[in-house]
Amino acid sequence: MTNSTISKKRQILSPLQTSQKIRRIAFEIYEHNFEETSIIIAGIAGEGYAFAKRLVAELTDISPLHVELVELRFDKHIHFQSPVVFDKDVQIENQVIVIADDVLNTGRTLAFALEPFLKVSMKKVQVAVVVDRSHHKFPIHADYVGYALSTTLTEHVEVVLSRAEEEGVYLK
Repeated sequence: MTNSTISKKRQILSPLQTSQKIRRIAFEIYEHNFEETSIIIAGIAGEGYAFAKRLVAELTDISPLHVELVELRFDKHIHFQSPVVFDKDVQIENQVIVIADDVLNTGRTLAFALEPFLKVSMKKVQVAVVVDRSHHKFPIHADYVGYALSTTLTEHVEVVLSRAEEEGVYLK
């Protein structure tokens, strides 16, 4: 991305603010799951997975929890034909799962990401997002939100965690 492209965006959260939000979410996850010995953080491919990796690092730093990271891969644009797959074998039955994504907008992506967890017995499934835009069309609620942002339907929110030189939250 060029500097001219970046300048067309308005930065909502700086890299430091974004890191602070992620660390706070990690503390909240630990507070709600302190009785557990392990949890699974399942990041949705892309920036959701980058967010999940950061959560795992923070949780490992602040808690004694054994935290396992998995990536959820599927085509977000053709849900009805695209099965959700994990990047590795993982035992999810009777576990606490935190599904991590960058932005919660309509809830469609997160609703689809729940599919593999609905087939087995879970202790609980939680959702963590960096930004909640509150344009929900599906009954999805984020348990952990870094930043709630009211936007118009035509605006676009971009969370950048995978490119250090551009890290932050942007509105275009």
